[in-house]
Amino acid sequence: MRVRVEADGGSRGNPGPAGYGAAVFDADTGALLAERSEAIGVATNNVAEYGGLIAGLEAALELGADDVEVRMDSKLVVEQMAGRWQVKHPGLRPLASQARQLAGRFARIAYTWVPRAANAHADRLANEAMDAQEGRRTTPAAWTGARGEPTRLLLLRHGQTPMSAERRYSGRGDVEPTELGRAQAEAAARRVAKLDGVGAATPIVSSPLIRTMVTARAVAEATGGEVTTHPGLIETDFGDWEGLTFAEASERDPALHTRWLSDPTVPAPGGESFDVVHRRVAGVRDELLERHAGRTVIVVSHVTPIKSLLRMALDAGPSLLFRLHLDLASLSIAEFYPDGNASVRLVNDISHLG
Repeated sequence: MRVRVEADGGSRGNPGPAGYGAAVFDADTGALLAERSEAIGVATNNVAEYGGLIAGLEAALELGADDVEVRMDSKLVVEQMAGRWQVKHPGLRPLASQARQLAGRFARIAYTWVPRAANAHADRLANEAMDAQEGRRTTPAAWTGARGEPTRLLLLRHGQTPMSAERRYSGRGDVEPTELGRAQAEAAARRVAKLDGVGAATPIVSSPLIRTMVTARAVAEATGGEVTTHPGLIETDFGDWEGLTFAEASERDPALHTRWLSDPTVPAPGGESFDVVHRRVAGVRDELLERHAGRTVIVVSHVTPIKSLLRMALDAGPSLLFRLHLDLASLSIAEFYPDGNASVRLVNDISHLG
């Protein structure tokens, strides 16, 4: 019987709360035959990776397999098990020995390194094990009466651009980020990748503009995930004010600019009103909640769409748009429950920027 074992392990802290996951598939049909996952207390990534390998090999033996291909995204474990690298760390030697003993019971076994994105199934199992172990992510449901598993939106604003550096209205203009903006995107991506429940299978949904796509791709590089775009996440169309500073727009259209700053139904000249943006973003939210119910979704967007999503979660009025500040490359988190309740868990966090 030919099978494929996919295994993974992780540690939040390295060492920190750790767990592993493994899945066994029929090599010919791709059918899932078995899953294994377990939290293992405080351990390193490498210990957890070996735990996933051992669990996967044990499951394959239980199924009666005799021909096994092991796929892992741990270069160290793959190279050590293939005999190309020595096992130098004393804490790994007993685990490597146990894995070799199990491997010796198959007629044939091969080890293949794969990128993290290709190991999403085992990655998810490992993260679920760690989530269950930590039990530290509290839920507001007991206080609000919310029912069901929430869909968690990780709301990430793009990094700096030349327009934002000069505090100019930047809506539909497709500008590249600055070098600082790219560094901010990478720092934010590393932060997001470390959050509970984030892995290669976590959806990344981005505005299609360049400044958000650069940030989204940095997140994908850090998580092993894939980016999709949604036009509904694009920034407000500032119309004739695009590229102007606050002072320049106010001088150009003093009465209109004053009204626009206090009335969300008033559009910028040749552009959108905040009410129009709010309705557009509400449609995106509804799509995400339907498509990814009960999951974590990384949303990479702009200041107004993110404010709109936070406003929806808070069930707040339009004045929030004018009173809430969101920094570049900031992270906010909102959770939406299937019964209509919602909770905001984080706003404008930039601790990852130093």
